[in-house]
Amino acid sequence: MNTSRSIDIVHAFWDEVWNAHDPAAADHFVVEDFVIVSGGETVRGRENFKEWIAGFLSKVDDLHLDVVESFESADGSRVASRWLLTGKNNGYLGSAPDGSDIAMTGTAVWAVGEDGKLLTNWVERSAWELSQRLNIEVP
Repeated sequence: MNTSRSIDIVHAFWDEVWNAHDPAAADHFVVEDFVIVSGGETVRGRENFKEWIAGFLSKVDDLHLDVVESFESADGSRVASRWLLTGKNNGYLGSAPDGSDIAMTGTAVWAVGEDGKLLTNWVERSAWELSQRLNIEVP
């Protein structure tokens, strides 16, 4: 597979932060004023983002994220990825922490700075479908 610099940065982020379960590693990848928009929520700032990651990791044990495919814009300023997240339920989306298997797909679009730092991430994920499998009532 032929990948370019921005894709390599995003894939390293997935591996070193999410798959290593190490929110602090985000310091190496994202700018101080990083922004993520996910599930209708906007998180601003690297420190808040690391707390958000830690909170997510606390609700999904044995989390693993597999990148299905990634694409990069011609100038390297954007990367789009499709991914599959798996793990064990530890109270995700307010459900009972029953240890059941979790699988969720999603897409992420990243803005990448000229210095290789991640600037912004827009995420869409199959949370509604997962909530149905976990028998969570959605208002």
